[in-house]
Amino acid sequence: MATHASPKKMSLNLQQQAAVDYLDGPCLVLAGAGSGKTGVITQKIAHLINNCGYEPKHILAVTFTNKASKEMSERVTKIMSGSSANLKGLTISTFHSFGVRFLRDEAKHLGLKEKFSILDQDDCFSILQELCATTDKALIKTMQSTISLWKNGQTTPEQALKEAKDEQELQFARVYANYNATISAYQAVDFDDLIRLPVELLQSNEEVRNRWQAKLRYILVDEYQDTNSCQYALLKLLTGVRGMFTAVGDDDQAIYAWRGATLDNLKLLQTDFHRLKVIKLEQNYRSTERILNAANAVIAHNPKLFDKKLWSEYGQGDPIRVIPMANEEEEAENVVMRLQAHKIANNAQFSDYAILYRGNHQARVFEQALRKERIPYVMSGGQSFFERAEIRDIMAYFRLLNNINDDPAFIRAVTTPKRGIGAATLEHLGQYAGRRSIPLFEAVFEAGFASVSTARQLEPLLEFVEFINTFEERAAKDEAPEVLDDFIKAIGYEQYLYEHFDERQAQNKWQNVNEFVAWMKRRAEEDDKKLSEVIQSMVLISMLDKGNAEENTVRLSTLHASKGLEYPHVFLVGVEEGLLPHISRDEALEDPTRIEEERRLMYVGITRARKSLHITWCQKRRRGRDFENREVSRFVKEMKHESDAARENLKDVPQVTPKQRIEVLKAMLAKQAGQQDLPFKPTEESVND
Repeated sequence: MATHASPKKMSLNLQQQAAVDYLDGPCLVLAGAGSGKTGVITQKIAHLINNCGYEPKHILAVTFTNKASKEMSERVTKIMSGSSANLKGLTISTFHSFGVRFLRDEAKHLGLKEKFSILDQDDCFSILQELCATTDKALIKTMQSTISLWKNGQTTPEQALKEAKDEQELQFARVYANYNATISAYQAVDFDDLIRLPVELLQSNEEVRNRWQAKLRYILVDEYQDTNSCQYALLKLLTGVRGMFTAVGDDDQAIYAWRGATLDNLKLLQTDFHRLKVIKLEQNYRSTERILNAANAVIAHNPKLFDKKLWSEYGQGDPIRVIPMANEEEEAENVVMRLQAHKIANNAQFSDYAILYRGNHQARVFEQALRKERIPYVMSGGQSFFERAEIRDIMAYFRLLNNINDDPAFIRAVTTPKRGIGAATLEHLGQYAGRRSIPLFEAVFEAGFASVSTARQLEPLLEFVEFINTFEERAAKDEAPEVLDDFIKAIGYEQYLYEHFDERQAQNKWQNVNEFVAWMKRRAEEDDKKLSEVIQSMVLISMLDKGNAEENTVRLSTLHASKGLEYPHVFLVGVEEGLLPHISRDEALEDPTRIEEERRLMYVGITRARKSLHITWCQKRRRGRDFENREVSRFVKEMKHESDAARENLKDVPQVTPKQRIEVLKAMLAKQAGQQDLPFKPTEESVND
């Protein structure tokens, strides 16, 4: 076989080079956080093509996200740019994209037409809802999730029926069989079938199996710890007895058990492939020693399949800060203050910072605090509180109070809730306003529009614009809390929600509206402003959001969505029992595997940080209308056990009032400059670390 010119090589350490070079059989590369795993995979692909005679069409690299596969493709192309090799035929894709390709090629063997349909989540939901003849959306979602786990675990409808633990699972299993029959009749597959059906065909058809094993002579799997049993079966069937593959992963970052991923796949590699070569990548190219020591100390409390300890040449670095807060509002305010002070003191960019949390519900107070300080941010792993449909609906009214010439806000507000103003009326109004080159709001008052309109069209429009004018006047002169209450009540939004959504959705949406309104009231009271001024500030922030360049924004992210990313400075928030870990002490005792996964999530959070790590937790947290006492997470104590970098102060932490905020920020900056005079006497931990 012909060889080609050597590719561009990055500098590899001894373990990385060993992982690239090993081709004597199956290989497991245990790649710790920040150890350069993507570089190993891409260099190995180049090595296979340039030095080992593999044709690109015989190589498959699979990962879990389109972003990861795109990055991998770009890096391979860059590495090979000095080579004469043609990369045509090389497959770098997600597992599911590969599944689509396989099913297109083998459709006839599965009784599918070549142009079969792929159903999305909503399509599948509708089919299940029809089969069950129920409007209980929560039940359908649970059923959908259960069927997905069955498919990913290679559990057939017959097995599901036989193994059902209770009446609900028995009901789901019966629907499962009908559901499969229904989508098959539609000549369609769902997302999970993209892996399940190739596995079933490869298991049952020797000719197809031999053909694909001959076609794919080397396979590389990224994020191997995230594979489920169906994906592992696919890997085994494609590689066959030769076992020519490299699986790259980290058992300490396995955080997706809830979607079917299983660490058993790491154990099975050793059982199913006796010649398995294990290579550990332990040198970290991301974080300082203090951060790695804390991560190592936490994860050491989990049982180990393979011993691994990260190390770095980046020196000790900054101490890790562990800071107790009085409650979640103070936590958000304090984190944002510290972030501002740290940014100024270190001449950093907003994009150097990430605020990481266990659950999406924690993001709201941080969004509010960031918006209050006009700090740009983007979100990962969840929808922004301010992007929710119900908040955008209310904001449309606020935008109109701020500027009656805002046509998009006019259209959204006048139709949500409906006010007897239909699409035909709005089209008629829009045509008139367009001819006159005036805003929609102004057009309603013109005699010309009245002369070409029916009373049925004109009356509800006039009623709406007069309603807006009334509250525009009140917003400029009356007390904000009173105006807000009257305004929200007059809109009739609560009734609209309960008429258009099921009770649970309506309750959640209405609660979000109430929280938004309460925040607007606090803004007005704290800053001593009328509602019109608060709205103007809010609208400005929303406009800045749209024009924001993502490259200089604070990142708000769930821990799950942060995996694979890194930031110079990380604030890991809500690190307390009941949140991280997100289970009770009794639940942890009943099922130790759940606390182990939560511990891995903590490990992922710690190892996102490159230079500095700040950990916060709340002594009280709101639950409904009351506050409940909280305690610091066991993971902080585990981290402290091994590292004196982590410190905590269990004394009561005083609230910092809004008027003190600027003084606190100045004090924190003064401390950075070596000055010790503080503007007031809080406890040490509330301002200093």
